[in-house]
Amino acid sequence: MGLFDFLKKGEEKPVQKPVAQPAVKAPVAAQPAPAAAPQQPAYDTYTVKSGDSLSKIAKNFYGDAQQWHKIHQANLDKIKDPNLIDVGWQLKIPKA
Repeated sequence: MGLFDFLKKGEEKPVQKPVAQPAVKAPVAAQPAPAAAPQQPAYDTYTVKSGDSLSKIAKNFYGDAQQWHKIHQANLDKIKDPNLIDVGWQLKIPKA
């Protein structure tokens, strides 16, 4: 505290908080979009083996045999009857 501060003691004014000004963004020059990373497919593939069923495959991939519907829906083009799948079929297994 200096001498002038001591003399001005009776003239103290409340400190005003600075008012935040809205940020104005400068125009950004058009930049080419970065190349998108190649997307991984949303599914895995599985070749049906002897003794397989949709519920058995679901149990292996999802840990829950009741999730066989996901596999059936992803392969409607091949699987007409979910109880009948053939050995050698390449099935799409949606990722969980």
